Amino acid sequence: MYTIKLLDFEGPLDLLLFFIKRDELDIYDIPIARITKEFLEYLHYMQQLDLEIAGEFLVMAAELMQIKVRLLLPPEPGEEEETDPRAFLVQRLVEYKRFKEMSLEMKRREDEQMKVCYRGYHSADEHVVEEETGEDLIRDVTFFDLLASFKFAMDRMPKKFIHEIEKINVTVEEQIIYIEDFFSRRSEATFYEMVKDFADRIRIIVTFLALLEVIRSKKLIIRQLQPFGELSIMRNVS
Repeated sequence: MYTIKLLDFEGPLDLLLFFIKRDELDIYDIPIARITKEFLEYLHYMQQLDLEIAGEFLVMAAELMQIKVRLLLPPEPGEEEETDPRAFLVQRLVEYKRFKEMSLEMKRREDEQMKVCYRGYHSADEHVVEEETGEDLIRDVTFFDLLASFKFAMDRMPKKFIHEIEKINVTVEEQIIYIEDFFSRRSEATFYEMVKDFADRIRIIVTFLALLEVIRSKKLIIRQLQPFGELSIMRNVS
């Protein structure tokens, strides 16, 4: 008792390529008689095992026999010598071989990538800041970015060691008018430039609250030239 193990081929070209590779044959000079014999034996084994034979295998068998006959028959008298009857089959085999090798290479790379486990937490990595175009400068600015700009302005105010308590008559509504008047004369400025002439911190704080209201009304927008850089306030022209 013996066991016949048939390989699983994707199609007739795959089977022909297997024969060529196994017997180390020249793909550009295929021995049609030998290849046809082995191809038909393979189909015979499939029939003996009651396996369903795909129609494309039968078509290829007929094509191989037709090529074999054309090679055996001499050209008729006065008829020009035709091109090699194997040429079209060779062209298809070479193309199929190229795609098959590429698919195997891609499968190998996929298997290699399956062994790789990428680490997370990329946000802590150092980033190289590249030059950006004008369209790239505007990005989503968070409330924490605004607070950082507010802190930047507060840290640069002169510090008083003697604190005098006095009531300052300044409101958010008044500072909204101040901001709108400021940007009627300028198209863009930083928060520090807006408040650098203020003599007290209370006015800076109220101005910052007023700025939030103006931004919420979409009259002004914020942009940041680089991560963690100074915020720039500009008129919304859209």
